[in-house]
Amino acid sequence: MSESYERERQNNARLDELSAKVSALRGVTIDIYDHARNHELIDSSTETFSSMGTQLKGSAGRLGRMAASGNKVAILKLSGILIGAFLVLYYLWRLMF
Repeated sequence: MSESYERERQNNARLDELSAKVSALRGVTIDIYDHARNHELIDSSTETFSSMGTQLKGSAGRLGRMAASGNKVAILKLSGILIGAFLVLYYLWRLMF
């Protein structure tokens, strides 16, 4: 009877060890998944900002050409966009720090 009790105790101890290893593996897997998802989000954000930068450069170039031609409305638009961009960047900077 004591031999079967000893084997049961060993089985329980090994089961506990296995459970701890599975839990650790699960934690590592979740960390890897979170890291990969964050990396994907960063790549997506980089592409979005790159595209936005290209679009802003094109728009600024067109507005600059219109302003060079003496169009007062274009000059006001360009001034408004520059001031708006500055305020947005300033606000975002203040939120971060």
